[in-house]
Amino acid sequence: MNWQQQYQRLRFSEPSEGVLEVVLSNPGRLNATDSRMHRELAYVWRDIDADEGVGAVLVRGEGGAFSSGGDFTMIEEMIRDHQTLLRVWKEARDLVYGVVNCGKPIVAAIEGPAVGAGLAVALLADISVVGKRARIVDGHMRLGVAAGDHAVMVWPLLCGLSKAKYYLLLNEPLSGEEAERIGLVSRCVEDEEVYEEALKIAIRLTQGAPTAIRFTKYALNNWLRMMGPNFDTSLALEFMGFLGPDAREGLSSLREKRPPRFERKSPI
Repeated sequence: MNWQQQYQRLRFSEPSEGVLEVVLSNPGRLNATDSRMHRELAYVWRDIDADEGVGAVLVRGEGGAFSSGGDFTMIEEMIRDHQTLLRVWKEARDLVYGVVNCGKPIVAAIEGPAVGAGLAVALLADISVVGKRARIVDGHMRLGVAAGDHAVMVWPLLCGLSKAKYYLLLNEPLSGEEAERIGLVSRCVEDEEVYEEALKIAIRLTQGAPTAIRFTKYALNNWLRMMGPNFDTSLALEFMGFLGPDAREGLSSLREKRPPRFERKSPI
């Protein structure tokens, strides 16, 4: 498949036979997830799954950053336009289930900031390699919406419910070292070794028995599929939040680079 003809915000290469490298690319924006990238991240996994030449996937961000999260323009459009909100909700759902259901093993090389939809890909990957100085943060609380995307599905399973609540409710960032310590990622290495280590792992996966690897991934990911109703609820609540005042204030405060002033009262 000629991957690059189909996608604009994702770049592709084959650093080793059978390894498809997928690079999140939004130059000058720390690979922020704009509307185009969000859609491409939602649907690239079905193409990967169908390509018999792909034995393993290595996903990373361009220029030493994984992804800085959702593009402000896209978020503003979601708040303003109901049709955009519905489209992005469907893409967010399909992104998560796309990674979970992709039969090919996925390795994430996480450097720099990893936030939002990019973080969903990174933490849903089968094996995650992170740099010590990487900065992982879910980001939803800062924006004023529920932690949808992937977090309710995977964080409690990876690091436990108490740690998940601490980091998600407080919007607390994690370094790569802390993420490995609590079990949120598979490996933590020196920042300059992230790509090399992730590529080694991807190559090893292409050298294993493909059916055994894919069957094992499928069975293990039933843990995530069992959390599907929880994920669906969290995603619906997140997108309901985009209709309210907290999301508008969260976005304004991010644009103006100031602390948010959320309303103190809530009817729930």
